[in-house]
Amino acid sequence: MDDELARRLTQLLERVEPWLPPPAEGVDWARDIAALWERHALGGRLVPVPPRDALALDDLLGIERQKRALVDNTRAFLQGWPANHALLWGARGSGKSSLVRALLNDLAGEGLRLVQVDRHDLASLPALVNQLRHQSRRFVVYCDDLSFEGHDDAYKALKSVLDGALTGPPENVLLYATSNRRHLLPESLADNEATRLVGDELHHGDAVEEKISLSDRFGLWLAFHPFDQEAYLTACRHWTSRLGREADWSEAARAEAIRFATLRGGRSGRVAWQFACQWIGRRRLYDES
Repeated sequence: MDDELARRLTQLLERVEPWLPPPAEGVDWARDIAALWERHALGGRLVPVPPRDALALDDLLGIERQKRALVDNTRAFLQGWPANHALLWGARGSGKSSLVRALLNDLAGEGLRLVQVDRHDLASLPALVNQLRHQSRRFVVYCDDLSFEGHDDAYKALKSVLDGALTGPPENVLLYATSNRRHLLPESLADNEATRLVGDELHHGDAVEEKISLSDRFGLWLAFHPFDQEAYLTACRHWTSRLGREADWSEAARAEAIRFATLRGGRSGRVAWQFACQWIGRRRLYDES
């Protein structure tokens, strides 16, 4: 009987093993400053990752107000003072994700630790937050490019962690999210048909209230807008000098930067970076030929 049970257990393990994630190196928060949360069939795990780059807050131009607000909020959190969950929303390529990366690089020495969660793994967010609750460190849980479709229920897990659960979020965890949508959920004309005017007050219908209620749980809203030409060219000059030399910025570079933005159909920090990569790369290529 024991042999038969052992044989059946062995067969069961052989079937289950392909579904199990490979062993992962544990996170040492004294050494690691960032980790990815990976959900799997049996829960989730933290996987340490090195910083993507050496991007610093001083490298981000044209978003001074947003930088100061997020740095102040994060430093208050790191020192144990009240702080808000933050939603960074607005135009694509305007520096939302870069600001979070630079924040980690600059404030890791002050105790900041970052855990990134993919939008598709938000259903396991309560399990992650509960795991971090018992750590002595302070964490920003970060979701990049966050948005939901109308039929997507994953946002309910996010709402619960932000403000909806009886226990509330732990005092050592903040949530930061970036999105192109201010309210994170799509808004249709039909949603606004139930909006009515009561006296001088505008009352939204239930569908709109449901969508607004998610973004309302972020206490800090930071809006990012497309650059004007002056801000764009300032960023182009910064990155051209950073990737090359100060002498690489010239009237020819300025004219090409304007043309580059025109062809891309917009001006942003991302476009400025891409222009600098192309400009410096081509100059070096032909200089060395």
